[in-house]
Amino acid sequence: MTTITQTQLRTERNRSFPNQLALNVNATLAIAFRDFLKFLRDRARILSTFLFPLIFIGFLGGGMQATFGGSSGYNFLPFVFTGVLAQTIWQSTAIGIISLLEDRQNDFSQEIFVSPISRYAIVFGKILGETLVALPQGLGIILFGLVLGVSMSPLQVLGLMVAGVVAALYGGAFGIMVLGVMPSRRAADQLFPFVFLPQFFTAGVFVPIKNLPLPLEIVSLLSPLRYAVDLVRGLFYAGSAEFDFVVLGPIWVNVLVLGISFGVFMVIGTVLFVRAERNR
Repeated sequence: MTTITQTQLRTERNRSFPNQLALNVNATLAIAFRDFLKFLRDRARILSTFLFPLIFIGFLGGGMQATFGGSSGYNFLPFVFTGVLAQTIWQSTAIGIISLLEDRQNDFSQEIFVSPISRYAIVFGKILGETLVALPQGLGIILFGLVLGVSMSPLQVLGLMVAGVVAALYGGAFGIMVLGVMPSRRAADQLFPFVFLPQFFTAGVFVPIKNLPLPLEIVSLLSPLRYAVDLVRGLFYAGSAEFDFVVLGPIWVNVLVLGISFGVFMVIGTVLFVRAERNR
């Protein structure tokens, strides 16, 4: 009798696994779709997310090319374009995760965290939703780059799109880790700029950082944005003469660092956020 009961229990567990998996997948997609709809209804955010990258590329990239490009013979516009593309997508998902704090304030997060779905499915749903928000921004930046005269082959465009998806997911994972130690939306709004702004320079978004002094090189190596930017540039400049000049490391190294740190950020961020929910 005991043997039959144990067999039945194992069978029931095996049957429930596909159901639980389907439930988690459906929850992830529902949360992601909800965040994407919120973005489409927020006209101010749509305008700002497209406007600032275009200003950076047009004025900064065009200004650097006009000032230094003629004397050096190097085209700075693609360099700034790829840096701003990676930075915009990465930052969009990282900052978009702040909406979890809004969900906490209106008790929506508490409702979904008591549901019978994986905490990682909930968090990944938020990251996936912000990734869906970031990708149209990336597409807009690519189109603007073509308008400004950045030469891109179909293979380079494909590489930028793949790297953009990776950068977006990575930014979301970093954002959830940082968010795990934030007590409120106000604190996040005040502290997030201090987390992101220094990385614009230590990651080489606007200027080359190939030969940094050792202290700055260490800081740069600890900057998550560095690897997203370098992956985008690596795929864009692959096979070109400028590759060794502008790309900081091999593509496989960037992919390896991004994959490992993505997992670390996801685990730490989810644990911290769930703990904060339980201690409310």
